[in-house]
Amino acid sequence: MTAVRYSGMVKENTMRFHSFLIKYGEIGIKGKNRYMFEDALVRQIRFALRGVDGNFLVHKCHGRVYVDCEGEYDYEETVESLKRVFGIVGICPVVRVAVAEIGQLRKDVVSYMEQMYPDKNLTFKVEARRANKRYPMNSMEINCELGEAILDAFPETKVDVHNPDVKLNVEIREEVYIYSEIIPGPGGMPVGTNGSAMLLLSGGIDSPVAGYMIAKRGVEIEAVYFHAPPYTSERAKEKVVDLARLVSKYAGPIKLHVVNFTDIQLYIYEKCPHEELTIIMRRYMMRIAEQFAVKDGCLGLITGESIGQVASQTMQSLAATNAVCTLPVYRPLIGFDKREIVEISEKIDTYEVSIQPFEDCCTIFVAKHPVTKPSVERMEKSEQNLAEKIDELVKTAVDTAEIIMVGQDD
Repeated sequence: MTAVRYSGMVKENTMRFHSFLIKYGEIGIKGKNRYMFEDALVRQIRFALRGVDGNFLVHKCHGRVYVDCEGEYDYEETVESLKRVFGIVGICPVVRVAVAEIGQLRKDVVSYMEQMYPDKNLTFKVEARRANKRYPMNSMEINCELGEAILDAFPETKVDVHNPDVKLNVEIREEVYIYSEIIPGPGGMPVGTNGSAMLLLSGGIDSPVAGYMIAKRGVEIEAVYFHAPPYTSERAKEKVVDLARLVSKYAGPIKLHVVNFTDIQLYIYEKCPHEELTIIMRRYMMRIAEQFAVKDGCLGLITGESIGQVASQTMQSLAATNAVCTLPVYRPLIGFDKREIVEISEKIDTYEVSIQPFEDCCTIFVAKHPVTKPSVERMEKSEQNLAEKIDELVKTAVDTAEIIMVGQDD
């Protein structure tokens, strides 16, 4: 059953849709490069639909993107998959019928309205588009004929050309495309059209949301997770893999680097002032993440930090961690409060996984009274205590990192 929304009501019907017309937003203003963004959108749609029951033909036609559904398919699952494709602003379920003389077209449109809208107490507008110029009537003539057919068949309906409950689109091409519903998409840009970046992914609420938001701008995501066995359990790592899998439903496949951070943390704990532990550990995480980023051609790092949320996210703390990076650090949540972040995490289904009670390496070694206004000079001075072994430990952590490809076969 498909849900059809109009006039604030939800109606159900058993309409069989043959295609989906995909509406995009920013892609339309890309000028001569638009075809590249359209091609990326087509690739992302194909990826999103690969696990859905049914056969789908995703293609461009006359400056539009269509998903043609061959045979039986799961409508709800198809729509939910399309709603996760960045670049889509609207999903229009389409009924296709053969091009025919106006008498048959009137019948086809009445049949569509009959099935689509069981409650006929509505206002409507017909908007015809004659892309096939061989059709013997122009758009205005088609509008009048089809509007008259609907009024004759359903006297309780009314025409409203300014603010109708239902705008019935009829496009005459090689076939006739009939649609009236626009299901909102996520917007943004197709993943892969704006380079790639490395996400520092923890088991918390914030970092998966940060990855989602950067991917929405067309950035391909890789990720790094810092694991600290035996202080963090195998289940904590599985939790992060689960989060990466959920983000990959929007961002596409994610290459996840799992770094054993235990020896580095213990060495910092032994050699550095305890109130500085979090910042110094964070600086080494950024250094390691940047090594992976540079090696894989990423153009920046991504974190889920928000100003003032915790001691390690004050302006001074962020400056201290930024100082070790040569790549830009993108923080899409920087001005968000926790409630706003939680709302997005609930929308993308990461919240329930994020709140599972499995500790990550940041929470295990938190100081009782962490420094909130660290200076770069102070951190650099404390890090001199690590000079004997830290380079070797970092190299070992990088060389022994586990690579997990997430989202390819899910």
